[in-house]
Amino acid sequence: MLKIKEKIDNDKNFNKIIYDIKINNTVLQMRNLRQHYNTSCYEHCLYVSYYTYIICKRLNLDYVSAARAGMLHDLFLYDWRKKENRKGLHAFTHPKSSLDNALKLFDLNKIEKDMILKHMWPVTLALPKYRESYIITLTDKFSAIIESIDGIKATRTYNRIFRYAYMILGICTFRYFL
Repeated sequence: MLKIKEKIDNDKNFNKIIYDIKINNTVLQMRNLRQHYNTSCYEHCLYVSYYTYIICKRLNLDYVSAARAGMLHDLFLYDWRKKENRKGLHAFTHPKSSLDNALKLFDLNKIEKDMILKHMWPVTLALPKYRESYIITLTDKFSAIIESIDGIKATRTYNRIFRYAYMILGICTFRYFL
């Protein structure tokens, strides 16, 4: 993740697009919420925002809306691991919570609203309306996987898994040749 952080820091256009979001006190609260392993909700949104921005820019889509929606797509402001003061499963309910919170803070266009509300497709059944919305669903999943792998690598579990995998592979290979 260090390389992506460096790219984000050096991309002046991207940072200009999301500047008002990055400095918002409510958005900054996401730094205190853990998303995937060691990644905060804020960092996750920043990564999703940047990946979505890059892809949409290369495809000549609305990369400004993509960057802004990416920063706001998980603005649910609670620890999703604890079921306190909310109804339903997080995966199904947080897009609406995030959109509601974002609308209290920013004026959003129709693409940004759709991207935030439908970023959990296909988990949620509502089909995205815009190409940018499909892209954020992919970058969100991609980021979650990368963040989880990085988190697992940082634990002893990762090393143990590979040690056993190599042992099993060695045993299977040895038995094959006997």
